[in-house]
Amino acid sequence: MLRRILVNCLCIATLLFSVSVNAKEVTIKHNGLKLNALVDLAPGKKLSDGVILITHGGLAHNSMESLVYLRQLLNESGYTTLAINLSLGINNRHGAYNCKTPHRHRDYDTSNEIDAWLNWLNKQGLKQVVLLGHSRGGGQTALHAAERDNDLIKAVVLMAPSTRDNGAAGYQQRYGQPLTPVLDKAQQLVRQGKGDTILEHANIMFCRDVPVSAASFVSYYGPDDRLDTPALLPKIKKPVLVLVAGDDEVVVDLEKKIAPIANSKDLQVNEIESSDHFFRDLFADDAVEVIKGFLVNVARLS
Repeated sequence: MLRRILVNCLCIATLLFSVSVNAKEVTIKHNGLKLNALVDLAPGKKLSDGVILITHGGLAHNSMESLVYLRQLLNESGYTTLAINLSLGINNRHGAYNCKTPHRHRDYDTSNEIDAWLNWLNKQGLKQVVLLGHSRGGGQTALHAAERDNDLIKAVVLMAPSTRDNGAAGYQQRYGQPLTPVLDKAQQLVRQGKGDTILEHANIMFCRDVPVSAASFVSYYGPDDRLDTPALLPKIKKPVLVLVAGDDEVVVDLEKKIAPIANSKDLQVNEIESSDHFFRDLFADDAVEVIKGFLVNVARLS
């Protein structure tokens, strides 16, 4: 058993090195900021053949280990990927967001940046794109697909996408304090036209005791169905695959929340048994097998 684990770890390490060498960075301008993304061309493919556009989770980045491995697995399966880095208000951002940097980014900014990349892909002559998002990036991808349908988009893949209930519960669990008092204060400031006001000792996602603007805080924690993936799913006009992590410690009870609409015509829900929230290591292999089976019927990218 130990030998098998070591062999698997060696294979994963080799794949991570391979994808980091082969990836090509591209940049575009958007709202005065430079955005960057990594393109991994599948063997024998051109960018114009179609891509999977990958959006990372909250405050994360496109080169986090779990996403690098996912990109490589998709690449080996014949899919070209475009893994974007959300700017979060920072020019040419790379790596994880520094928690101490004032948080002025808003949840809804992501839709505009996905749009910017879709426009760029359209100019490259693409005719089909699959949107894929993980965690909060999954929720943001669902929001974009629900509100900004585009002929380029052929399908949507959501990996452990965020839910609204998880925001309040996660806040209480992570910080040991209720969300409501902070949210009430932030909402009042926004109503007064003071959304840029900084809350000096706030908490946001995995960042504790950091400066956060009132508008930013409300955008991530407000009582808005646009923050809730299950509420968005019926509004998406393209085929959707939702991957549930069986042992998800971040987005809890996702399958239960989706259950009322699980039999919808264009919705497929699969659980990756025993996987953690990040689909680490061999759970990513299982996830990609499901993705391949889903895409073969809805998007000819491989």
